[in-house]
Amino acid sequence: MARAYSADMRQRVIGRVESGASRREAAEHYEVSASTAVIWVKCFRETGRCAAKPRGGSTSPLEKHADFLLALIEVEPDLILDEVVSAMRKHKIPGSRTAVWRFFQRHKITLKKKPARGGAGARGRGAGTPTLDARTRPVRSGAAGVHR
Repeated sequence: MARAYSADMRQRVIGRVESGASRREAAEHYEVSASTAVIWVKCFRETGRCAAKPRGGSTSPLEKHADFLLALIEVEPDLILDEVVSAMRKHKIPGSRTAVWRFFQRHKITLKKKPARGGAGARGRGAGTPTLDARTRPVRSGAAGVHR
């Protein structure tokens, strides 16, 4: 996204228009578009302000519930994201798994993503397939050793 023009540039264009030049002449002189000069002058005449509007800086809706979320993790630090989201839903706090992840990332808190698994088993061979009982043999029809 392009950066905003400096306040100095805006003041010079507005000053030139206010001293009698047309908006187009001021725009050509300072090498900005005519529509930009028109917008700047209109804003200055309506509000008296020539600075750029603030950009960005939105805050998460979860920041209102920061105390609850941080206390939840303080009590149970081993919670996973899905458990935090389900606790939020129980308290009727809207939010998604991604929003919770970003909230804790901003607060420098890491969470597990997946529930704990059984972990590694014992080394060596585990219980394989059960061996056939020596007394049981497959039943064959026909003579032994004869292939069909």
